[in-house]
Amino acid sequence: MDLGLSNKVAVVTGGSSGIGLATAKILLTEGARVVICGRDGARLASAKAQLDAVRPDAALAETCDVLDNAAVNAFAAKVGAWSGGRVDLLVNNAGQGRASTFASTTDAQWREELELKFFSQVLPIRAFKSLLDAAPSPAIVAVNSLLSLQPEPHMVCTSAARAGVQNLLKSLAGEFAPRIRVNSIMLGLVDSGQWQRRFEARTDKARTRDQWFAALARDKHIPLGRLGAPEEPARAIVFLGSPAASYITGASLEISGGVSRSIRAPGL
Repeated sequence: MDLGLSNKVAVVTGGSSGIGLATAKILLTEGARVVICGRDGARLASAKAQLDAVRPDAALAETCDVLDNAAVNAFAAKVGAWSGGRVDLLVNNAGQGRASTFASTTDAQWREELELKFFSQVLPIRAFKSLLDAAPSPAIVAVNSLLSLQPEPHMVCTSAARAGVQNLLKSLAGEFAPRIRVNSIMLGLVDSGQWQRRFEARTDKARTRDQWFAALARDKHIPLGRLGAPEEPARAIVFLGSPAASYITGASLEISGGVSRSIRAPGL
């Protein structure tokens, strides 16, 4: 199926690794021009080399902290100059989870988590809004978590922040319609740098990586019996952000291997 992404311009925040990088690679194979950003210059340079190997001269990589308003505005200005004044797709992918209970989360950690989850969406959307408006059929896709619907007590502040972000995205889908479509994916457990670091910090060093991840999937009761690969949510992001999904807005797609236990009422 032709997704209609040829010559479209896509921006992926948090694009130097994991789901963001996988999304950028798929967008390139679909014919889009892609811009990624990240905070780590070395990882960004490595990501840019990987993107150039997929399709030379079709990607831009810029250092940007998505919580820095001035930096995000400067990033948007560079993208506008590079793209000819438009952006067809904005993928907001920055941010990771915080493991903490209500009792163990400090006020500073609450503020930090709420700022990260909300402003990693708010600042890029605000900065790129005019470039999205200049595109014929623009879209925003946000990477969120299943925690927004199915909170976990050991991730209390992340769960609360994720739920708030889901509410924000639903509001924006209504406010920006019919010009800009706004959708999200809600992740379960996906193999990432965060889980790799937890594996490296494991107490049972006799377990191999495959054994440790298989045990994690069992402990989390994932019906498909494994964690997702970054390419799996990336494919969903690319579809939702493409003209092929032209009648989808305000939607959230679970990418969780079946771990969701909730049934939502229509329209939620």
